Amino acid sequence: MNVSSPAVVSVGRTEIDHFCFMQPLKNELLRSDEVLFVFYDFETTRDTKLSENANEHIPILACARHFCTACEMLDDVEMACDRCGRRRHSFYDDPLGDLLSYLCEPRPWYNKVVAIAHKAKALILSSY
Repeated sequence: MNVSSPAVVSVGRTEIDHFCFMQPLKNELLRSDEVLFVFYDFETTRDTKLSENANEHIPILACARHFCTACEMLDDVEMACDRCGRRRHSFYDDPLGDLLSYLCEPRPWYNKVVAIAHKAKALILSSY
């Protein structure tokens, strides 16, 4: 069933009618053995001044750890998983771009990546 509903969309200073297509929700759970869970964090500097009262956060390091159902109970993060490989990663040169590339790498065994920010606050949720 196609669900279309009119919505008002602002384009510049003009509002136009726009019909949005929304997929109906499926009442089924995703199999957890097809999911890669990734926990990440950014370290930033605030040396660049944006204004008199604000400094820009610039990522200088991104760290990520991941697990799948095959290795979720392993305590040693340094131990590689037979299924998902090395589980700890650090990105220095282009922290944001390299983390996104890592998250988008094709992996034949999963259908979804769930990425969770460490101590997610407004900076991480809105800036990245």
